[in-house]
Amino acid sequence: MIDTHAHVHDRQFDGDREATIARARAAGVNAIVTIGCDLSDSERAIRTAETYGLVATVGIHPHEAKDAPADIAAAFDGLRAGAAAPIVAIGETGLDYHYNHSPAAVQRRVLREQIAYARAAALPVVFHQREAYDDFVGILRETWDRATMRGVIHCFTGDTGQARTFVDEFGMLLGIGGVVTFKTAEPLRNAVRAVGLAAIVMETDCPYLAPIPYRGKRNEPAFVIESASAVATLLGVDRTDVIATTTTTAKRLFGLP
Repeated sequence: MIDTHAHVHDRQFDGDREATIARARAAGVNAIVTIGCDLSDSERAIRTAETYGLVATVGIHPHEAKDAPADIAAAFDGLRAGAAAPIVAIGETGLDYHYNHSPAAVQRRVLREQIAYARAAALPVVFHQREAYDDFVGILRETWDRATMRGVIHCFTGDTGQARTFVDEFGMLLGIGGVVTFKTAEPLRNAVRAVGLAAIVMETDCPYLAPIPYRGKRNEPAFVIESASAVATLLGVDRTDVIATTTTTAKRLFGLP
């Protein structure tokens, strides 16, 4: 199984990173994508991936957009040139109007630049979208070519209409994690039912958003199995089918062997 969105390079894992990754592999999670959120964080993700046999992304999260370099493409080129581990996507990037840690106009500019870079580099994009749906979809309609580009809406928590727009209009995948197990997440479960198993990949977003029965604890890649079990139950299929299908989809998304 593949955890398609983790932050195992986060400092919350500094005391037991090797043991965390070992637990994941013992649980059947044999690939982890560790996600960069700014230049220094992306560098840390790369070094962690190199050390532990993972894959990484490079990106600038909307929270960090205000500190983006003047030349994002050159910065990303430098990170990729210095990486011994596979860099499999750009992101996470997107829009977040919940906190607005960066001005909305800056977020939009930095998002457009990262989409343009991904398109030129033929890399998929890992997207973050929170309380910015209309602006986010507007930018996708300006910049996205579903025939040649691949992407995932990480930590998707929207409704059925949003899910269908992302999947049907843009050819996106939806990243499904621990939230699908929460009692309050029936709109998300309805969205997963609507788009079906072929349109999703599994993730943890660790160390955040641990699924039930671990909610409130630090999340880790091994816990993605709980989310897969929840998806199996709501779709009426075996968990082995969820694991097999989402693994194949994730490999295609990230170009993994």
